[in-house]
Amino acid sequence: MLKRIFPIIVFVFVIVSCQQEYTPKPRGYFRIDLPEKEYKETPAVLPYSFEMPASSLIVRNKESEKGIYWINIEYPQYKATIYLTYDDINKQNRVEKLIDDSRTFVYKHTIKADAIIEDVYVNDDKKVYGIKYEIKGNAASNIQFFLTDSTKHFLRGSLYFNVTPNKDSLAPVIKYIDADIVHLMETLEWRDN
Repeated sequence: MLKRIFPIIVFVFVIVSCQQEYTPKPRGYFRIDLPEKEYKETPAVLPYSFEMPASSLIVRNKESEKGIYWINIEYPQYKATIYLTYDDINKQNRVEKLIDDSRTFVYKHTIKADAIIEDVYVNDDKKVYGIKYEIKGNAASNIQFFLTDSTKHFLRGSLYFNVTPNKDSLAPVIKYIDADIVHLMETLEWRDN
């Protein structure tokens, strides 16, 4: 008798318990511990100076024959790099052309970007002017910027990760490095060597 009733009881439980639709849990990401902010000064050999994160490294861009002042700020723990390129403004290298080139580089990401937000930066005391671009979405570069004094110096930066872009998993690190980029912009000073 128990052998006959048991399948009926199991069948009733299955029918009753399957009233709701199954919804899988979203994919989770590893927790990222971000260190406290500490900054150090850049080397004196550059025609510009700023405070950079103490946990990052400066590496000379070896691929550039043109720019001896082109450097990379690397965050090895996050597989992130801020590529900095420096140009002298002169008759051949006009500031308008450099700004247009920067804008072109940013807007090449519109294919993957959800939005591009421009923040204008002005510091009359230090003669530092520029724009920071925040590229939302799964773009290859999430933050780009340029800074200039509009007469002699032009510095361009772009943040890249050496991982597949995923805006959800990279969001805390992008926010962390974005604060470092803002600090870089606020502490930038031109050196006339």
